[in-house]
Amino acid sequence: MRLGLTFNVRGQSPAASRAPGLASDAEEEFDSPTTIQALADVLRGLGHRVDLLGDGEPLLKRLLSEPRPQLVLNIAEGTGALRSREARVPALLEMLEVAYTGSDPLTLAATLDKDCAKRLVSQAGVATPPWILWDPAQQSQPPAASLTEQLGRLPAPWIIKPAFEGSSKGVLETSVFSDLPAAVAAVEQLVAAYGQPVLIEEYIDGDELTVGLVGNAPPDILGIMRVIPQFATERFVYSLEVKRDFERRVRYECPAQIGPAATAAVEQAVRTCWQALGCRDVARFDFRLRDGQPYFLECNPLPGLNPHSGDLVLLARATGVEHPELLRRIVAAACTRHGL
Repeated sequence: MRLGLTFNVRGQSPAASRAPGLASDAEEEFDSPTTIQALADVLRGLGHRVDLLGDGEPLLKRLLSEPRPQLVLNIAEGTGALRSREARVPALLEMLEVAYTGSDPLTLAATLDKDCAKRLVSQAGVATPPWILWDPAQQSQPPAASLTEQLGRLPAPWIIKPAFEGSSKGVLETSVFSDLPAAVAAVEQLVAAYGQPVLIEEYIDGDELTVGLVGNAPPDILGIMRVIPQFATERFVYSLEVKRDFERRVRYECPAQIGPAATAAVEQAVRTCWQALGCRDVARFDFRLRDGQPYFLECNPLPGLNPHSGDLVLLARATGVEHPELLRRIVAAACTRHGL
């Protein structure tokens, strides 16, 4: 099969696509050229012809001027700080009637917007930490006064993060607060740095879990993985610093040893979230488990596929699914869905 690969590469995104003051993690979601080449090599090893399509204007030009692939493996995250950036490539592919892997534009936009995703899963009956969305553009009161009032009604401690980011961008070990003035200052700093609203939610003191699913109707749960800190900490955050140093900072336990009742509760919750958010082919979900109750944190329908890192790849490998087999399953799920 002729496969296309859409992606973003670190160091190649145009400066104009970045929001003013964007932090040093601007390209955290993007892949290195080495990862892109490794993915292409695996796909070729599975018997496919692979076209490297990229993203943005080069992608559009190639699709309009060259023979189009039968299927696109989409891992493009999009550039900039807008909540719809991950939806652009699928929207383009749908307009040109090109089949692709993964979720559609609506799901990609809804899941990148953490507030929207939490509303959808909450309406479906899945627990999620209480939260507020702080968007200065929508506030009529003086910002500090209004934010202090809203925070005062939210259970503390709070974890504060950009509303439209993934890969723990803007989520640091210091992102948990109990002090109102410090929290207000942190929110204002994130708004200035990322050029978008900020999500503030109750910090759930419990096990950090991630769950991978592949397939459709219904998807297969690859497994539940628990992220365990290697060093004692008062409030563990699966932060940007931790993910950049994961081999030293955390231990991954898969399958998670959380007991039969909690395992069943997480599996039920993740299936409900998958359906509520409209996921397809592959996705990874993050939860916190407290007193046997799973709390939805977020969904990543474009999980990282680096063959040596990335939670979905590590989780799959722990369950006996090696990287080539994981890619094969994702492509097979999309082919079945498209009737290819």
